[in-house]
Amino acid sequence: MRGRKPVRPLAEVADAAVTVFTDKGFHSAGISDVSAALGLSHGALYTYVSSKDALLYLALLRAIEPDAVAGLAIPVTAPPAPEIVVLLKSWTASQTESAGDGVAAGPAEQGLGALIDALYGFVERNRRAVQLIQQCAAALPELAQWWFVQQRRATVERIGDYLRDRIEAGELRPVPDIPAAARFIVETIAWFAMHRHTDPDSAMLDDEACRRTVRHLLLAAFLPALCAVAR
Repeated sequence: MRGRKPVRPLAEVADAAVTVFTDKGFHSAGISDVSAALGLSHGALYTYVSSKDALLYLALLRAIEPDAVAGLAIPVTAPPAPEIVVLLKSWTASQTESAGDGVAAGPAEQGLGALIDALYGFVERNRRAVQLIQQCAAALPELAQWWFVQQRRATVERIGDYLRDRIEAGELRPVPDIPAAARFIVETIAWFAMHRHTDPDSAMLDDEACRRTVRHLLLAAFLPALCAVAR
């Protein structure tokens, strides 16, 4: 099979892999699932990738740098896991509005609004990649350590630190638990910017309306001046 000329663009294989791994996760998905999605035989997929690990690498690369797969040699091989993590770190670093980067040093309303906008924008722009990483990270130790600890947990902690500083300064309302409040912000944004697209009863909501409503309600929850208006 390795000498056979591929009959599908590598981008199509990558797109199918993104869909399958996002739906099933790394452990549950198989080469045969991706080949079935493409209408190819199980063996034919090895024309494009050397292994299941290589298929995941192809999917991740397609999700974060869509055009990069065109330059890969076939069959694609998987680099070591640490190299994949370095690639993903570089990708997140290149996102100029990644979580927490927009926090301003000015008034609390401005700073919290910038934080919300930055995190919402990052998730909304990159929801395909974020969903894929989250679904597969738990099965791969290096990826899990980076995503869940260094990336997601660190984001929650940065937001918690911001809330704590502004609450102690009297600029935001006190909350029963700051870590829970920080997680509330992150998960609210994640659901509206990403998860609602997979909910058939919510996918029809307007993107801009969701973005503005989430911003308004989160600000109203923490800013004393907006609480009375929100009620």
